[in-house]
Amino acid sequence: QVRLVESGGGLVQAGGSLRLSCKASGRTFSSYAVGWFRQAPGKEREFVASVRWYGGYTYYQDSVKGRFTISRDFAKNTVYLQMNSLKPEDTAVYYCAALQGWPNSDPQLWGQGTQVTVSS
Repeated sequence: QVRLVESGGGLVQAGGSLRLSCKASGRTFSSYAVGWFRQAPGKEREFVASVRWYGGYTYYQDSVKGRFTISRDFAKNTVYLQMNSLKPEDTAVYYCAALQGWPNSDPQLWGQGTQVTVSS
C-alpha cells in the first residue's frame, strides 16, 4: 500500500526558508502529477504548486510564484517544495497529494500534512 509522508515543516521567521519533502513509500509514484496544498486555520484547503512526474512541468499559485519551487527526485521517489521569502500568510498545514488531473485536480492520495508557521 502506497503512502505519502511529508516532512520539513517548522517555525521560521518572516523572510526565511524551509524545504518540504513528500516521499512515496510502498511503491513508486504512479500518478500523473504531485501537488502541494495548504490549509490555514479557518480557511479552505488551497492549491500551492504541482509538478508532472514525467516531464517535470510545474504550475504555481500566483501568490507563491518567484518564492516557491517544486521539484522531484526520481531516485528518491520524493517531491520537494522549496519555500523562500516566507511570509506570515504562508502559515498553514501543508499537504502533498498524488494527482490524476493537471494542474491540480483529481487527487488520489493525500499525505498527513506538515505544519509551517511563519512568525512576523
